[in-house]
Amino acid sequence: MITMQSSLFRPLLLAGAALGAYAAPALAADAPAAEVAAPTDIVVTARYRSEPLQHVPIAISAVTGATLSAQALHNLQDLSATVPALDFRNGSSNKDRTVFIRGIGTISTSPGVEPSVSTVVDGVVLARPGQATLDVGEVERIEVLQGPQGTLFGKNASAGVINVVTAAPSARFHAYGEGYATTDSEYRIKAGLTGTVAKDLTARIDGLYTHYDGNVINLPTGDKVNGFERYGARGKLQWTPAANLKITAAGDYLQSHDTVPNGVFISASQTAFPTNVTTTNAALASYLAGLGVHLGRDNRTASSSFDSDVRDKNYGAALTGELSLANGATVTSISAWRGWRNHQHQDYDQVAALTSSLYTGEDHGELAAHQFSQELRLTSAKGHLIDYVLGAYYFYAQDDEVYRRDVTKLIGGAATPYEGIAHYGTRGNNYALFGEANINFTSRFRGIAGYRSSWDKLDYYHLRTSSNDPGNTGLPADDVTAIRAFHQSSGSTTARGDTARLGLQFDFARANQAYFTWSRGYKGPAYDVYFNMRSQYVNGVAYPLDEIRLAPETSSSFELGAKGSALNHGITYGVALFSTVFNNYQANYNDTVGGAQVTRLINAGRVGTRGVQVDLGLHPTAGLSAQTSVLLNDAKVLNFNCPTGAPASCLINGQPLPFAPRLKLSENVAWRFAVAAAADLELQSDVEVKSKTQYQLTETPNSVQSGYAIWNASVALIGHDGWQVRALVKNITNTHYSDYLGNGNLAGTVRFVPRDDDRYAGFLVRKDF
Repeated sequence: MITMQSSLFRPLLLAGAALGAYAAPALAADAPAAEVAAPTDIVVTARYRSEPLQHVPIAISAVTGATLSAQALHNLQDLSATVPALDFRNGSSNKDRTVFIRGIGTISTSPGVEPSVSTVVDGVVLARPGQATLDVGEVERIEVLQGPQGTLFGKNASAGVINVVTAAPSARFHAYGEGYATTDSEYRIKAGLTGTVAKDLTARIDGLYTHYDGNVINLPTGDKVNGFERYGARGKLQWTPAANLKITAAGDYLQSHDTVPNGVFISASQTAFPTNVTTTNAALASYLAGLGVHLGRDNRTASSSFDSDVRDKNYGAALTGELSLANGATVTSISAWRGWRNHQHQDYDQVAALTSSLYTGEDHGELAAHQFSQELRLTSAKGHLIDYVLGAYYFYAQDDEVYRRDVTKLIGGAATPYEGIAHYGTRGNNYALFGEANINFTSRFRGIAGYRSSWDKLDYYHLRTSSNDPGNTGLPADDVTAIRAFHQSSGSTTARGDTARLGLQFDFARANQAYFTWSRGYKGPAYDVYFNMRSQYVNGVAYPLDEIRLAPETSSSFELGAKGSALNHGITYGVALFSTVFNNYQANYNDTVGGAQVTRLINAGRVGTRGVQVDLGLHPTAGLSAQTSVLLNDAKVLNFNCPTGAPASCLINGQPLPFAPRLKLSENVAWRFAVAAAADLELQSDVEVKSKTQYQLTETPNSVQSGYAIWNASVALIGHDGWQVRALVKNITNTHYSDYLGNGNLAGTVRFVPRDDDRYAGFLVRKDF
């Protein structure tokens, strides 16, 4: 049974009393402001062809670009508040951030492992999750596909897919400008235009700039942190030289500077699992008290000697060709290249004190990554006995990183410096052949069959030198400095894997369907390659514990669902029951060596997720829309493989997976009605409810976030000729929570502070021309 504090439900009851259950205003991308689309009208490309969302036999949540703008949702972290199956792991760098679907995701800063949730932007798969955690810009829609999707989207889609479809060029001239400001000093500007620039040639360009000071004070420096500054642009050219040929060239660039602190202390203590024994670091407690830090789960004061920050540059280009054949089939080619540069500067020790038990550490990391992909596919026409998608895929990813740590210890009253620097990286190649088909036994009953065969080759290199080991012996005299000894290694592995899907789909009434699918997921082999690798020694010979080859991760998933509408779309619904088991689950496990945090990427064993998601929409009259989406999920460790040298606390069978609340609910209601001949008034409110969530695979009690609810609302005046003025309030009940909790690097417990940790108001103005 799920229990939560009664205060968790107050915003839900207030929102329900005020406006009803959940709804989402979904304005068509370039439609006049008065045109509102019901969820049944949303068209998705989850199977590489345009289909109404309610016709696809997959559990999908789709959010339009207009809804994202109206609710001030700017990135995947914001999106996770409105999609119950989606969760987000925060971090001080984009390298540390990732997403989860139904409690499954990959936590690792290593370039040698792929995410379990694939992020796809305009048909281009992103190699690492950190490339996708910034602003999404102007989009047509975002689709969240739940469960294994490897047959069409590839090997790093074993838990699901986030499919981002950005706004496309149009022949009709359209321009817009949007400004957004909040009471706590966040500012955002978006603008763009599209139209015909020459015969058979259309273009589009969109740009954004945003700045936020932050909601955390770093006491030693006196600066406001946990903010950001981001700016970028996306452009598209679309050429139609013939009626059956369309060629689209696209390019984008986004630069970001985030000042996220490397953890904010909520306690000077840590509690062990499974003993529940609590240990307190007296030196840390004394330092924080002297600095004036008021410890607690709502603390928003950092204690670092400098302001940690991260700088990112994300950019890329793609060329897409679509050729329509005489038989109604379509040939699609997508060639894409992307680059990512990341610089992180972090206070490793998280304090500004140097004592015999607290040393100082400063980290610098440089990442340079790029990828190239080529996809070619054939999509048949519909209406035959078999309709299908066939394709071939190639993907190359290269990552090179340099990471340096400088540590100062107080030894015999003297400050003693140490330093370590590591050069490491990976090269990965993936080849695949894939296909998926519908076998139309009748007009209402069909079978589903899909298969993908993948070939992987992964190489890595790693060289670390350390003043802790000046002779490069690999045998450190002292490991407490959080800098390991000299280390050099390299490796290569190859693998071939299979993904598959089988299912049945039956249209039991007009606009209503039931389906059953079985899917096999596959994620390729991996290496854990990062700065602070450790080794064990046998007769003076070093044996790496972390750079061992990880076996591919596989999964088997069953889903039974129904979706459709009734009363002329006055009611829409979707129900999905699911059960998925993952074998050789690739997971990061935190350990402590010599008093310092060490993470190890391992084949953690077998984990499972099972539950039910229900989506219910009510559209009783034009302008009024209400929908509730709720996920009940039991995601847990089934059989954990303790890594070599790990403590007995790694016996976590039966414990919940991190970022997998048992209950997550999203509600929204919008009521739009005319107040003048040329203008409408819209009242909108939304609520997110989330049960308690464990953030660590180590199951430490101090890393559990209690259940909470966040209530938001807005009121807008919308003109029929394309303008709107909207006032909104976020976190109306001023509920404090953390989107990440964990042990401090040296001692204590830290939190990461979300953007909406306290109440604020905003004002949005938009004009479409």
